[in-house]
Amino acid sequence: MAEQAKAQIGVTGLAVMGRNLARNLARNGFRVAVHNRNWERTRSLIAEHGDEGTFVAAESMADFVAALERPRAVIVMVKAGAPTDAVIDELATLLEPGDIVVDCGNAHFADTQRREAALREHGLHFVGTGVSGGEEGALHGPSIMPGGSAESYQKLGPIFEKIAAQVDGVPCCRHIGPGGAGHFVKMVHNGIEYADMQLIAEAYDLLRAGLGAEPAELAEIFREWNRGELESFLIEITGDVLAHADAATGRPFVDVVRDQAEQKGTGRWTVQSALDLGIPITGIAEATFARSLSGHADQREAARRAFPGGGAQLKVEDRDAFVEDVRRALLASKIVAYAQGFDHISAGSREYDWNIDLGGTATIWRGGCIIRARFLDRIREAYDEQPDLPTLLVAPYFAEAVSAGVPGWRRIVAEAARAGVPVPAFASSLAYFDALRAERLPAALIQGLRDNFGAHTYHRVDRAGTFHTLWAGDRSEVEA
Repeated sequence: MAEQAKAQIGVTGLAVMGRNLARNLARNGFRVAVHNRNWERTRSLIAEHGDEGTFVAAESMADFVAALERPRAVIVMVKAGAPTDAVIDELATLLEPGDIVVDCGNAHFADTQRREAALREHGLHFVGTGVSGGEEGALHGPSIMPGGSAESYQKLGPIFEKIAAQVDGVPCCRHIGPGGAGHFVKMVHNGIEYADMQLIAEAYDLLRAGLGAEPAELAEIFREWNRGELESFLIEITGDVLAHADAATGRPFVDVVRDQAEQKGTGRWTVQSALDLGIPITGIAEATFARSLSGHADQREAARRAFPGGGAQLKVEDRDAFVEDVRRALLASKIVAYAQGFDHISAGSREYDWNIDLGGTATIWRGGCIIRARFLDRIREAYDEQPDLPTLLVAPYFAEAVSAGVPGWRRIVAEAARAGVPVPAFASSLAYFDALRAERLPAALIQGLRDNFGAHTYHRVDRAGTFHTLWAGDRSEVEA
């Protein structure tokens, strides 16, 4: 095969995401080598979509690697975990120093760190890359978050930036940072996505309980919201889902779906990582736990029997005012979720020395990805104006939006509690906001208790030093 005829990039793993990503690459003029352990899947891709661009089909992994120009760039699109390791191990025996292995799956960033270090010993570049946008995004333009070395981005950047979503002429792709930075940012993106969806679901639940309206009517409320500050992909598709009727029964689609939300683990990873870094991402955590609770059908049934009387109706006297309160509470809570997510990214960047550009991250989330939203431009502007912003909540635009929403936010959380409507993400986001702005927190008592039972010491407000009270003795204070 002549060198100029070789593929510029390869994709191994041709399930729906890999297939669509390969098609996206070919449609954008790149020569793409394609491989799958099941040859029939490779053949079907060529048979159905071979006219979309230049594909080089390979039946074996050796032929696949041989079809690529140097330095070779291989995208791995297989199931996370052991299957990914197996493919990487096989590739490592066939590739040469300077070649690049790209994992575009939802891998844990710690696995990416491990794989990057292992392949570096063989002179290979390993690039953990977050890809958001689902099947349609993979085909038409996702948000792409590559990590790895700056050198590898010289090869990958022009390719990824061309196939990514474009907003105002700017590609939704940039080099996030070294090591596992790309997969870390994608993990936090998914955590924010968890919170966003939980908040939307709580808003829907409140509206339905308060207005007694059918889902199709509520769909119009979300469509109206999508024309304002809340404009986002998730608000848009909420209107679509609520308006949809089940073909088999004629009932609202949302009423025939079992109320047990599933998860693939990225939300859980986000919460675990935040705990390790000491970052309070309470909205994301509540959203993750809400999914877990929804799946415990046996416990929920036992609780319904033990504590009857659920399904209480909210008392709404002014329909329009209530809807506006829910809208403002949703906006304020969403801002908290994004603020906590960016705090998490900032902490991870410091911990692992990644030097992640927070404003740049907001830029590449504006299109292609699941959490794309109007106010991502505002987030970019906030970090561009003040890169060391202590929290997104204090940036002028967000501070004003949250302040305007606080009265309605409090009314909604209070009324939900009175009526027995669970709003864990709304409530925890409000509690976080109140704790963040409190002059004094009861943590002082916690420190006193810790010192009492475990001699864990404390700091005073009136002088420097570390102290311990002799609780079992004369209760005098000593320097620790």
